[in-house]
Amino acid sequence: MTEIVIAQTTIDDEERANALARGAVENRLAACAHIDPPFTAVYRWQGALETAQEWRISYKTTTDRLPELAAWVAERHDYEVPEWITLPVTGGSEAYLRWVAEETAPHTAG
Repeated sequence: MTEIVIAQTTIDDEERANALARGAVENRLAACAHIDPPFTAVYRWQGALETAQEWRISYKTTTDRLPELAAWVAERHDYEVPEWITLPVTGGSEAYLRWVAEETAPHTAG
């Protein structure tokens, strides 16, 4: 079976989070995307301590589609260094994992 991963990014605008989630699913780069409610992020950036409100987007995809999803998100993200991490899915419902693989399979017109 195809390997499934969860890829995550964060962004400081709810509308942009929705656009990044929806676009990835529309383009079959992810089977689904979850947007977590806003949370407070505390981090160091360019020598200064920063605090910001952010939304986390978690994409469910396959390792085959991951490079294309990563490039797609990077092209549309407005952070200089956006968070991009991937987490392996080491188990789960066989039906769900199959669904993720089916929904991210490239489709050709025909």
